[in-house]
Amino acid sequence: MHKSDSLMPLSVRSVFLDRDGTVIEDKSYLGDPAGVQLLPGAGEGLALLAGRGLGLFIVTNQSGIGRGYFSLDDYLACRAELHRILAAAGTPLTDEAFCPHDPDAGCPCRKPALGLWHELRDRHNLAPQECMIIGDKAGDLEFGYAAGFALSALVLTGEGAKTAARLGVDLPPAGAACLETVDKAGRPLLLARDLKAVADWLLPRLAGSASSAS
Repeated sequence: MHKSDSLMPLSVRSVFLDRDGTVIEDKSYLGDPAGVQLLPGAGEGLALLAGRGLGLFIVTNQSGIGRGYFSLDDYLACRAELHRILAAAGTPLTDEAFCPHDPDAGCPCRKPALGLWHELRDRHNLAPQECMIIGDKAGDLEFGYAAGFALSALVLTGEGAKTAARLGVDLPPAGAACLETVDKAGRPLLLARDLKAVADWLLPRLAGSASSAS
């Protein structure tokens, strides 16, 4: 277990989010908008992040399209439903990018490859040192490391707990919502119970906040 003071303060202005298992329940190849359901803590966490003016970007692998499990229109309907739910709660997403390809296609946009980052970076003039990634799978973390983001965070929703076990990192101690640690390569990593826990940890540590200046 290792706490890294190098994580504070952070100049994060944009938050990249995996979708399934991080923001919404992972239904395995979701193609029906009726199945779009926010995970516990997701709505509250996103509202806190948006309330501080942070950009919210979904980056999601959707190989169900390439595999023929559901259509592009099905995916777009699910995307529209998620955006509707969050907008109704006063938390609009800034943008979204997705990879529709089968994993064997060798495309440059499937996380942890950086095609989705390049797409959103160019569209919104983003700087990697002002971004972070939140996800529940190792590929999400690797995406953030490869892009040069300020931080990669692993939520323990979805596949997060299994991912932590595979990575050999400790879980937060009983009663704790977050744990600052490092991965096997010594890279800073935040483990968090859910999206709200990430937001509660992050916001006081943003550069310029009263807490980070103390």
